[in-house]
Amino acid sequence: MKYDLIVVGAGIVGLAHAYAAAKRGLKVLVLERDAACVGASIRNFGFVTVTGQKAGASWGRARRSREVWAEVAPQAGIEVVHSGLYLAAEREEAHTVLQAFMATEMAQGCELLSPSDAQQRAGGVLHADALQSVLYSPHELRVESRTAIPRLTNWLAAVHGVEFRFGESVLSVQTPHVQSSRGSYQAERVVVCAGAELNGLFATSWTPHQLRLCQLQMLRVRPEAGFKLPGSVMGDLSLVRYEGYSELPEAQALRVRLEAEEGASLSHGIHLIVVQSADGSLVVGDSHHYGPVLPPFASEEVDALILRHLRSTLQLREAVVTERWVGTYPSSLTEPCLVETPAPETRLVTVTSGTGASTAFGLAEEVFAAW
Repeated sequence: MKYDLIVVGAGIVGLAHAYAAAKRGLKVLVLERDAACVGASIRNFGFVTVTGQKAGASWGRARRSREVWAEVAPQAGIEVVHSGLYLAAEREEAHTVLQAFMATEMAQGCELLSPSDAQQRAGGVLHADALQSVLYSPHELRVESRTAIPRLTNWLAAVHGVEFRFGESVLSVQTPHVQSSRGSYQAERVVVCAGAELNGLFATSWTPHQLRLCQLQMLRVRPEAGFKLPGSVMGDLSLVRYEGYSELPEAQALRVRLEAEEGASLSHGIHLIVVQSADGSLVVGDSHHYGPVLPPFASEEVDALILRHLRSTLQLREAVVTERWVGTYPSSLTEPCLVETPAPETRLVTVTSGTGASTAFGLAEEVFAAW
């Protein structure tokens, strides 16, 4: 059977390209090696993050992706569980970074709140007595990844006519010919969005980029009944990890202090993100470990550090861990995403910064606009 486009991979990057193509009236087939999407796209926070993304193209992609999520979610039956971001600055140096951020164009629509104002806005969930200030951003959205990705898939099939074939590993791509473990297909164009699979299709195309894998640990925590998070929450460690903050000159002093006070957390790449699900549970993380291959074993030390940051930031009476998991994504030391062209009608697309949910829709539009 012939298609206008075949997409390899049914994670968020692949789905974003399928959507961008379907909007252009193209006949699309998505091939996915697993029986369902089980990779990084369902193991993340479902946190569509704009504020703090790297200045320039990444920030622009995130803004556009947020717009697309806001348009698509209600149509696809995807609940936006909460919106907005509260980034709590505990140290004076963190407050200085937030002041510098507020002077950039990326702070459009954001507010720098006093601890008391933030506590009132956030419904009393923050430890206000330990804060210098809180950055509030209205831009962020939070969806439940485990249900959002399947619903987005079903909506693309039902409304946009995208065909999906799960449980088919793609063995070769020589556009217009695509060979899978179960059949042969033809398409005028092919986009390969293979995520963390760096040693499969077009492995040599990734070699010059010196990509590695990044593995993170996350937890689901049950707070006391009635606990309500008004939006996503982050803390000081995020200011030396997210490049929209960390590339500001003022971030260097914060990094020096954190190295002295939070060396263990920095060594594990930990920074706090907390979001809430519709059932009231909190998704909490995360850590970052890098290498060509990573063991599938979670560290109790890392989980304990993450939970300590959770308790020091939020006023929780209970925090019972109900789930623990790891996720893996490709990582680059220099690029937030990569688009390769091994043949005129073939594109290889990967997000190498752990921001697939936040930037994939914008990136897909860029790929088709340039094509």
